[in-house]
Amino acid sequence: MHRRFLPLLLLLLGAALPAVAQQAPASAFFPYPMKVDRLPNGLTVVRVPFNSPGLIAYQTVVRVGSRNEVESGKTGFAHFFEHMMFKGTKNFPEGEREKVISTYGYDDNAFTADDITVYHSYGPTAGLAKLVEIEADRFRNLEYSEPSFQTEALAVLGEYHKNAAQPYLKIEEEMARTVFSKHTYGHTTLGYYDDIKAMPQAYQYSRTFFERWYTPDNVLLIVVGDFNDDSLMQAVRTHYGPWDRKSASVTVPTEPPQTKERSVHIDWPQSTQPRHIHAWRSPAARLDTSDAALQTVLSDYLVGPTSPLYKELVLDKQLAQQIYGDYSIHRDPHLFGLVAVLQDEGHRGPVRSAFDAAVKELASGKVDAARVEAIKSNTRYGLLMEMETAKSVATTLSWYAGVYGTPDALARHYQKVSEVKPADLVAFARKYLTAPNRTVLTLSSAGGKK
Repeated sequence: MHRRFLPLLLLLLGAALPAVAQQAPASAFFPYPMKVDRLPNGLTVVRVPFNSPGLIAYQTVVRVGSRNEVESGKTGFAHFFEHMMFKGTKNFPEGEREKVISTYGYDDNAFTADDITVYHSYGPTAGLAKLVEIEADRFRNLEYSEPSFQTEALAVLGEYHKNAAQPYLKIEEEMARTVFSKHTYGHTTLGYYDDIKAMPQAYQYSRTFFERWYTPDNVLLIVVGDFNDDSLMQAVRTHYGPWDRKSASVTVPTEPPQTKERSVHIDWPQSTQPRHIHAWRSPAARLDTSDAALQTVLSDYLVGPTSPLYKELVLDKQLAQQIYGDYSIHRDPHLFGLVAVLQDEGHRGPVRSAFDAAVKELASGKVDAARVEAIKSNTRYGLLMEMETAKSVATTLSWYAGVYGTPDALARHYQKVSEVKPADLVAFARKYLTAPNRTVLTLSSAGGKK
């Protein structure tokens, strides 16, 4: 599966960590103690003891996604490798790993995003030693034949066709193509269609991709749950220690500034509700600025369920089935968006005007400080409520650690959320939510309401 820009569907590490363990205490933003080791080969190992008797979550975060696909004609390989990583090794040929996993009863899968690929297993602590062995083996020693590669390439093409039957992929593709002319965010995690069709002929390149990015210094291993730390680390050092590749360095093209408004329209051939999207170029997620935290708050402030826009467009006038903010953290500058799923094509004008008015009001300096504080509080407690299982803790840690590149990113991000001031939202709106910096995407349905 792949993780998309639209939120309806759910390189190198930064500062070097010491080779000896560091323990971060629990905090208001991440309420569990965390231990972190960095092995001599660069592998970062994060452990979080969690009250889940007999259960562990085991996640491997590879800092590679569609962002890294800089070579012409070679898009979609980060997602493709999510598939190939299940193909086996000499020690555990194809199918053998799955037998071991099923014997212990692990829930086992993976996802690919613009910036990261995450492999996740969840199940009994009793199988942890074997899981360490089998996961280290496939990351060090993945093997697959050219016929197996070609078969899986056709499966990926089939996945594209399946996703293309819904409007979300087309929306994502057209928005990315319109906004990004240079940066690799201009293609989705699935890749360009022509590149996917050509994948069966790219066997040799696929091996290069694996050796380039599946390296210990480009990976974070995150284990959450009920485990003995000494035994776990002994197994990790034994099985991951000999892994000795070094990650590549590529230059991701910088996107030039946008100087005038852009637009793109989609005529969807099947029946679906019309869509209207405003998206603005916005700063990258970095821990030395508050830009990402601010956008997290701004999304709810403008179109969340407590916003005047939601009350007007969804509840009172019923012009839209739903409205929501479209923002997720990215390593490089990406997008901040407002999305409306319209009740009827004829409502597009009033919805666009309402979006414009809400942004204009914020940029004028009018901001509801009490609602900003309520959103910050709700965001914080919502995060805490979501982290109720070892799996949910590991998944949330993996996302923030993978994009930001440091194990403590989750706590630091939400610390910054708590520090957002009403005036920050105003300043952001004035700087970024401008007409020249905006892209408007519209989707109409040939078989839908007009």
